[in-house]
Amino acid sequence: MLRFSGLILLLFQLVVNRVHGQNDFCSARNTSFKEGEKLTFRVYYNMSFIWINAGNAHFTTTLEDVNGHKDYHITGDGKTASSYEWFYKVNDRYETYINAETMSPDRFVRNVHEGSTKIHQDVLFDHKNGVATSDKKNYIIPKCTQDVLSAIYFARNIDYNKYKPGDKIPFNMFLDNQLYSLYIKYMGKEEIETKMGTYRSIKIVPLLISGTIFSGGEKMIVWVSDDNNHLPLRVESPILVGSIKVDLMEYANLRNPFTSQISKK
Repeated sequence: MLRFSGLILLLFQLVVNRVHGQNDFCSARNTSFKEGEKLTFRVYYNMSFIWINAGNAHFTTTLEDVNGHKDYHITGDGKTASSYEWFYKVNDRYETYINAETMSPDRFVRNVHEGSTKIHQDVLFDHKNGVATSDKKNYIIPKCTQDVLSAIYFARNIDYNKYKPGDKIPFNMFLDNQLYSLYIKYMGKEEIETKMGTYRSIKIVPLLISGTIFSGGEKMIVWVSDDNNHLPLRVESPILVGSIKVDLMEYANLRNPFTSQISKK
């Protein structure tokens, strides 16, 4: 059973690497999402050629006043499908507070409740002084460091038209009290068909960190809408046992017209 932690990290759990090139995570500004946006994803697990609805995830965006400035407060809630709660119950919440002007996270909160496991993490970012505070300890971070949820929304603002297939887009991420130097590989554009319809999409490939779910390597594929919203449409990846697929199922209050949609189902 795929945990919601796996879904969040599935979108941008990348291998540590050193990459050369322009850092869009220090130059992009928000043009892809707005206050009130809502996204719903369905997580499927495949073993022996049978796709199982393993759970759902909901992402919402609000705009709040935080210490004298505006922050996008983004929450990601994930739960096991009700038919599988008897086997393994998941009720997770990830939150990020992103400075609306700088697009750098001010705070990251994670509350994980999976089976008998409970995890709480609260990280404060001081980008002016280059410090992240977590578990009452200070960690030195470079400019424009993201958390695992803010990185997803920041990546939606990358201008992929500037890149050629195979180009790598670097950034830094702070996760589990560790700093990672990461990248996203741009693979080009193609049409993709999901249960929602057919879309023009941008194809990117993160490199996976080997862990409890993923075996590592360039095996995950992410398709985002080829329009100014850059909505994640589908994520596919093998895992240690079987494979998973995450599909966008519902959306509301998009910032831009959803022009990448060719046809609906």
